Amino acid sequence: MNALLAVGDPLFRDGVDFTVVAIVIAKTLLTFAVLMVAVLFMVWFERKVISDMQNRIGPNRAGPWGLLQTLADGIKLFFKEDLLPDRADRAIFRLAPYLSAVPAFLAFAIVPLGGTVTIAGRQTYLQLADPPIGILFLLATSAVAVYGVMLAGWASGSKYPLLGSVRASAQMVSYEAALGLSIAAVVLITGSLSTQDIVQSQGGLLDWNILRLGGLPFAIFLIAATAELNRPPFDLVEAEQELVGGFHTEYSSIRFALFYLAEFMNTVTMSAIVVTLFLGGPVGIDIPVIGKVSPVWFVLKLFVFLFGYVWLRATLPRFRYDQLMDLGWKLLIPASLFWLLVLAGMRVDATYGFAVFFGGLAMAPVLLRAVSIGHDSADVEHSATRRLREVR
Repeated sequence: MNALLAVGDPLFRDGVDFTVVAIVIAKTLLTFAVLMVAVLFMVWFERKVISDMQNRIGPNRAGPWGLLQTLADGIKLFFKEDLLPDRADRAIFRLAPYLSAVPAFLAFAIVPLGGTVTIAGRQTYLQLADPPIGILFLLATSAVAVYGVMLAGWASGSKYPLLGSVRASAQMVSYEAALGLSIAAVVLITGSLSTQDIVQSQGGLLDWNILRLGGLPFAIFLIAATAELNRPPFDLVEAEQELVGGFHTEYSSIRFALFYLAEFMNTVTMSAIVVTLFLGGPVGIDIPVIGKVSPVWFVLKLFVFLFGYVWLRATLPRFRYDQLMDLGWKLLIPASLFWLLVLAGMRVDATYGFAVFFGGLAMAPVLLRAVSIGHDSADVEHSATRRLREVR
């Protein structure tokens, strides 16, 4: 197994021929189909669960229990009229939806769904691709995805979509750093950038990274990922009370459907990434019928996070923009950097790790005081501005 991990996917161990190319194409189509079915289920699942939480019925007309409602909505959007604003940049306006949807699929490609399988006499991972720099590929696709939102708002030629795209860029900058530092903690403890190696290193329940890393990187990653996805309570880029829908206000028909698809595809993909990095991926309890490494375990863990995202959407109110920035810059980034230094010290020697830990705790009151001074100054300035307006 170690030899296989050293060269990546065993499918390419004996070179590339027609059979290998056919298997790769089949895996690509199957992965895309699995992700699309997961997105269709996620849309239906979110509408149904929120309706139950709000004492409503939800979709119940198209198909049993309304399961075909998402498909019906997609067909309807496909045949609606496609609008193009007069002031829009036509090329970029048309390109932006694809820049949002494609990175979500590319990121899902590096997620291990199971162990090793044999197809046409060739062994391969139950995973589309296992590049040796898989984590860097994940960060790259995550950073590229925001360009779709930014360009959509800029190319629309309207001020409200532009404000939504500016918010998206600021949100990405403030939360991408915390997201990257939490992933760096996983790479530090695993010693590899390959997602397959990360899963293999979590061979048992006690070896899951959520426990080995102390839980804090997991919590930071989950919060930062929710902000990256523009999911509630961080959905300020499409705040309908302020921006009339946000960056996709001017879109209709299939182009709007692509943004809608990208949002839910990103939700499924990021949930799968969380399961891979912190909860062992497809690794579970060794049960005779299921086995220890199985897609069943992966789906069960994925379902927990999908339900969590729906629960957050139905429960929490939207953050104010200053609260969003404060959480990212003043809490998540310092906490993730501090914990990464602690873990690095622990890797060298436990003495260094504890020294960094207690040194950080000693410095915490100073940092909290600095943050509170900034808050006090902002409150005083806001009160003075408000009084001046009242006098005028």
